[in-house]
Amino acid sequence: MSFNVWKQVWRPLFKSLQRQPIRNIQHGVKITEQCSNPASRGLVLGVYADENDRLDIGVLTPTAAKYNESYTSGKLLELLRLAGPMPRRGEVRIFYNLEPTYSAVAVCGLGSMCLGYDDAEKLDISKEAIRTAASRGAMELQNLETSRIYVEDFGHAESAAEGAHMGLWVNQELRSVDQRKFVPQLQLYYEPEIPCDANGWRIGMAKAEAQNLARQLQETPSNHMTPTTFAQNVVQILCNSGVNVEVKVRGWAEDQQMTSFLTVAKGSCEPPIFLELSYYGTDTKVAPIVLIGQGNTFDSGGLCLKPLEALTDMRGDMSGAACVVAAVRAIAALKLPVNIRALIPLCENMIGCDAMKPGDVITVKNGKSVEVVKTSNEAPLVLIDALLYAEHFGPKYIVSTSTISKSVLESFGRVCCAVFTNSDDLWQRMQNASIHTGDRVWRLPLWDYYTQQLCSVEHVDVQNIGSGDGANSCKAAAFLREFLPCGQWIHIDALNVMKTKGSDFSYIRRGMTGRPTRTLIEFIAQSVVARSDCGNSKPAKVTQQSY
Repeated sequence: MSFNVWKQVWRPLFKSLQRQPIRNIQHGVKITEQCSNPASRGLVLGVYADENDRLDIGVLTPTAAKYNESYTSGKLLELLRLAGPMPRRGEVRIFYNLEPTYSAVAVCGLGSMCLGYDDAEKLDISKEAIRTAASRGAMELQNLETSRIYVEDFGHAESAAEGAHMGLWVNQELRSVDQRKFVPQLQLYYEPEIPCDANGWRIGMAKAEAQNLARQLQETPSNHMTPTTFAQNVVQILCNSGVNVEVKVRGWAEDQQMTSFLTVAKGSCEPPIFLELSYYGTDTKVAPIVLIGQGNTFDSGGLCLKPLEALTDMRGDMSGAACVVAAVRAIAALKLPVNIRALIPLCENMIGCDAMKPGDVITVKNGKSVEVVKTSNEAPLVLIDALLYAEHFGPKYIVSTSTISKSVLESFGRVCCAVFTNSDDLWQRMQNASIHTGDRVWRLPLWDYYTQQLCSVEHVDVQNIGSGDGANSCKAAAFLREFLPCGQWIHIDALNVMKTKGSDFSYIRRGMTGRPTRTLIEFIAQSVVARSDCGNSKPAKVTQQSY
């Protein structure tokens, strides 16, 4: 993120949030925690070392160096060097009882001090190193059942907060209380003499909290997360956030002629729900940004049944909806000066007596006829009515998020989302946001070639699969474009990043990831700055010297 983003969006926001002084974020915790057990406190610090030189003696971060000199009389660095080669990126050394305040100190490797933005990798490696260090240190102290963990900012407080908070999150809501993993409190550590970005820490915590919320929604089993219970959860989550929630039922969808959405829902005994979220952070006359999230709480594939290996993760087919809900809550919490309208069609794609069949033809609100060639490719069918409905709001632009095609998993693995857009401007902003958050994106084409494969038959206007081999994600995006009402639009296919086996990102445990929630939040924030800088023409510039 550029300095302009910080100057024009984040800094003014947090001036309004500073209603009381920050507590419990400095070394002098004895003043504010007299009743705490000193043995239950842990500290996470960092050390720089050249990974290509195992003889490098290492350099502590400024905060770690101050702690080493002021509270351990040099003992920390001495023991660190005696322990062997300096920890590499992602490696941790634990030291016990160095001084009375903290029972355990985790020193985490950050790699070289010269790390920065890598244009070939499209990644700010220094921020990823910080997220990794913060998460690994916090997780090691969590294993010791440390009740309160203090984390230094490592030079970028937002990334440190993100890594630590996401690393500590565990999917255990349905476990017996006595079997749950201990989750400690997390706070920022700083030395008064050293500059510290407390506001950046708050931003990072808000973004990480949003991604963890998306992870929790994704992980909830489908019998606990039907369209109705999803809507109930959203109402509860957003009830005090400043976001208005409207729950629309089947009758309303019928009145709106949402025939495609209702056709997908017909096979399930669970009634479909259409959620409409609205947040006003600026003048209500300003056109809103419309967010659309696919909300299939379970996808069996319908009559074109998916194989068992695919069915086991289909509780997460509502990942687009989960990311949108979490992003809207974070945007409201951060008080971003923007208007948001979020549209979430919720349903199940099941095998029932009234389920849609291959060869069925649907006529949607704009008059186009759609043939259902394959019932397991229902995601585009769910989204097109939301796209058509978005026209009611005269959107500034539309952002849709879904889990459409496994072809993106075959192409990219789990490293990046696929992005499709009709706007170079929106693409540049999305790429800038992804560089800042570490959730990489890659643009795929919206060529007429794919549209022709969908629209080449004579008996209907468009098919949900079309002719030709492969490129299903590209064809799905071309299908959605056929129902785009107007203006700028960007679509994210996040099926491949929905889940991780635990090795893709060290700060996200095995399971559902909540991606790309933080990127969506950052994209909205940077879009605000770009408009304030120069109308609608240029995105905020991302440089190596980001804030």
